[in-house]
Amino acid sequence: MTDDRKPVAVAEMNVTPMLDVMLVLLIIFIAMSIRVHTTVDGVLPAPCTGACAGSTPIVLEVRPGPAYSINKSPVAQAELRDRLLGIYSGRPEKVIQIAGYPGASYQDVITAMDIARGAGISVLGIAPRESYLHR
Repeated sequence: MTDDRKPVAVAEMNVTPMLDVMLVLLIIFIAMSIRVHTTVDGVLPAPCTGACAGSTPIVLEVRPGPAYSINKSPVAQAELRDRLLGIYSGRPEKVIQIAGYPGASYQDVITAMDIARGAGISVLGIAPRESYLHR
């Protein structure tokens, strides 16, 4: 008895190397997503019950040009640091809010923040848009 069947070549794809590569890529993407995620640390001012209770908040407004004003009082950039030093010399809390008006450049706002830091202000806050645009 002879077997008339012809041998057929069986081609199976080996998926093990492909799974190894996919696993390595998955680990790399997970590690990179952890490194890409950044945070910004913030400091909230402590509530004041002593000498600073009832004091009005100081708002440094930055308008296009640049034009600066402290609580609606115009201030030239050259005298901004001195005015802030005078205002905060007797205050125990060193907190200021920065209000950047539409049209003011990002650099002008950063310059105002830098001047405020140089004047000894320890906490800089960003004033909400609704608080200064609708006055």
